[in-house]
Amino acid sequence: MLITFETKAYANITMFGDVAVTLIKLMGHSGSVPSALLADDVPNALAHLKAAVEAQPDQPLDATNGPADDAEEGEHISLAHRALPLIELLTAAAAAHENVMWDAS
Repeated sequence: MLITFETKAYANITMFGDVAVTLIKLMGHSGSVPSALLADDVPNALAHLKAAVEAQPDQPLDATNGPADDAEEGEHISLAHRALPLIELLTAAAAAHENVMWDAS
């Protein structure tokens, strides 16, 4: 499953579903798909996500289709790297006071 994030202030971003749901939860949201953030709630969600990334920037956050044991050393992508596009989208949405929506695609 893929999840696409949308806002009028930034280009759409599509992520693997498991990664996106993890990031949505780190924003302080329930993790439900589809869903949205109202413009007034975007700065708080952005702050939650940034705090989680700052707390553990090197934590592996991988989209896996099988057991984690199958991954070879060095194939893990960090939380900071996975979250960067969403942080940029949320930053743009907060600056423009726009809603953010996401849905499975």
